[in-house]
Formats: sequence, structure tokens, C-alpha cells
Amino acid sequence: MRRVSARWRRLRADGERGAVAVLVCVLLVPLVGFAAVAVDVGALYAERARLQVAADAAALAVAQDCARGACGDMQATADALVAANAGEATAAPPVLSSNPTSVTVTGSTPTEHWFAPVLGFDATTVSATATVTWGAPSAGTARLPLTFSWCEFAQQTGGGMPSGTTVRTIRLTKTSGTVDCTGPSHNIVPGGFGYLVTDPGHCRATSAVGGRSYSSTGNTPSSDCSAADFSALVDRTVLLPIFDAFGDTGSNAWYHVYGYAAFRITGYFLGGQFGTSPQPCNGNDRCISGYFTRWVELSDDFTTSPTAPDLGAEILRLIR
Repeated sequence: MRRVSARWRRLRADGERGAVAVLVCVLLVPLVGFAAVAVDVGALYAERARLQVAADAAALAVAQDCARGACGDMQATADALVAANAGEATAAPPVLSSNPTSVTVTGSTPTEHWFAPVLGFDATTVSATATVTWGAPSAGTARLPLTFSWCEFAQQTGGGMPSGTTVRTIRLTKTSGTVDCTGPSHNIVPGGFGYLVTDPGHCRATSAVGGRSYSSTGNTPSSDCSAADFSALVDRTVLLPIFDAFGDTGSNAWYHVYGYAAFRITGYFLGGQFGTSPQPCNGNDRCISGYFTRWVELSDDFTTSPTAPDLGAEILRLIR
């Protein structure tokens, strides 16, 4: 009986091991499936994120070229940027649209799987799309609370697009000597040099095309501005509101915003501590030196509109 019992236990143990082996074989396929989900799907998400960066870069590069007035070889630009950011990925032909003005770039790449081939899936094509719009600024926040007249802009550009890098000194209204831009008194806005009322607590001014920006009186910038705020803008390009009409006097004086132009600042003297060395003007004069320029920038500080006048500045906006 002892021998029979021992043999029965051995047979039972062998049967259990066989059952475990069968169970493992049955569960192997779903286990591999779970691995495919965990590893392969995770890899797809990572590859798509990388491809999205590539599509964004390509769309921005093509949009910058187009916004400057010459789209060039859009396919070559898109191919180069997608490949540079996502290896073997390729770009579909960029698609231009006119309402709003935009370009769309789609990048794609086949991604091989590690575990999914067991389930019959060898690779998946991953794609990402980016669209960039652009247009003339219609409203926003200028980092320099100052406005120039349309007359000053037209004197430097001939009323057309800015070109060249010849540095000129613009004397602000009240001290301006630009021919035909002011009368004998040089006072476009009595009591104002062109300084604008700042956003509360900030050295900046928010405005909109067709709206009014109000004058900040006094012969130096607003108390919200420091010397460091201005010095940080030297050798940089800023967007400034351009006015074409004005009215009233003192703290009620206003400038009518016609559009926005890009100005490269090389120096300034605005009285007191607000000045570069060497100063582009002296005494009671208030001035900024530099030049109007073409400018294309990705910015959230300004919105665009197809009806805003194009003075050579274009705002890019990335959408997806």
C-alpha cells in the first residue's frame, strides 16, 4: 500500500507540473500582448512626441520664409527640418492656406515593434501635423511704452517696406526736427514726447489697431520703467505702435494706432538716467537711434488680423 501511495503521489505531481506547463503556454500569448501594450505602445507615444517636435520645427521654418516674402523650396525646407529632428522621418508636401494665411506640415515615420510581431503587427506608421499661421500684428503689448508717428516711419521707408540697416536718430515729438512731420513747435501732443501710459506696474503698453493709446506726460518715461528696462532692449528689435492721428492735450492726449512696426534699437537718450553711451542726442532733446526693419517672430504678445496694415512685421502662431 505504501508503494502504491507513493506512486500515486508521483503521478499526481507529474500531472500538476504538466498542467502548469499547459497553463503557462496558454497565458504566454496574452502576456506577450501585455508586453506589447506596455513597451510598443509606449515607444509609439515617444516617437510621436519626437515627430511632433520635428513637424513644429518644419512648419515654423517654412512659415518664416513665406512671411518674409519668399516661400522658396518648401518641400526641401520641410524635409531638412523633419529629418534633423526625427531621423528617418519624411515630410509630406507642405500645404498653404490663405484664410488665415498658414502652412501645414505633416511628418511620418514607420516604427518597428519589439513584441507586437508575435500578434501579427510588425510596424506602425506614426504621424504628426503642425500648422503655423502668420499675419500683421493687430493688437498686443509693446515692451517699449513709446509710439512713433506714421510720418517718421514713412520718412525712413518711403511709405513702403523697411529695408537696409542705416542707423538714424528719431527725435521724439516735441523735439523732432524731421521735415514735414511736425510744425514749428514740434508738439504733436502738447506736453508729450511720445511716451505712453503703461500697463499698471509694468514698463510696457498694450494697444490695438484702430484704438487710442494715451500719452504719459513728462520729459522722462513712466515711473513704472527703470533704466534696466530700456538698456535690456539695446541691439534688439521691438514692435512699436505707429500713430496716424492725435488729439487733446496733457494727460488726456491720445494717439490713434495705425499699425505696428519693428524697430532695431541701437541707442537712446530719454532724459536723466535713461540714456546710452554715447548718447545719440543731448540737452532737452529726446531720441532713439536705430532703424525700422523687416521682422518675423513667434510671439504670444500680439494677435494678428488680415485687415491690419503690413508695415514689415509678421507674427507667427503655432497651432495644431
